[in-house]
Amino acid sequence: MDSRDSETGEAVRRRRECLNCTKRFTTYERVEAVPLYVVKKDGRREEFSRTKLLGGLVMASKKRDIAPARLELLVEDIENQLRSHNQTEVASRLIGEMVMERLRELDEIAYIRFASVYRSFKDAEEMRATLEDVLSHPPGTRAEPPRRRRRPQDGSELPLDNGK
Repeated sequence: MDSRDSETGEAVRRRRECLNCTKRFTTYERVEAVPLYVVKKDGRREEFSRTKLLGGLVMASKKRDIAPARLELLVEDIENQLRSHNQTEVASRLIGEMVMERLRELDEIAYIRFASVYRSFKDAEEMRATLEDVLSHPPGTRAEPPRRRRRPQDGSELPLDNGK
């Protein structure tokens, strides 16, 4: 009878009519997403969980003035970016870095909280280094980090720049 996209655009809503009894009903057709697996540091694989990612963000932003809808959008943005690569597996490190990048722009305190768990600071000095980096490079003022150069194909080593 009638067909249109749902409100979110994730499904097609169809109004149908039974040929036997002429009763009308609605069906929703959704695209079946290919599972996305996260490869952990120890090599284990687990299915990507929006809920788990959102939970980590909620914990990091507890008692901060961040709307839950903003965190939902952040998770959706990350998942969409991961799925756009058309890969079935992604390193947990990549997800963590994507979260850190976005969270730093959103709220510095939530960023520090997330970083303390994600980077597993071993002592106060490691945390201090992160705090000093945030203070010396506020969101929006940080320059793009220099890209790593590829190692020459001939096997020779590149000289190290020790910043001296």
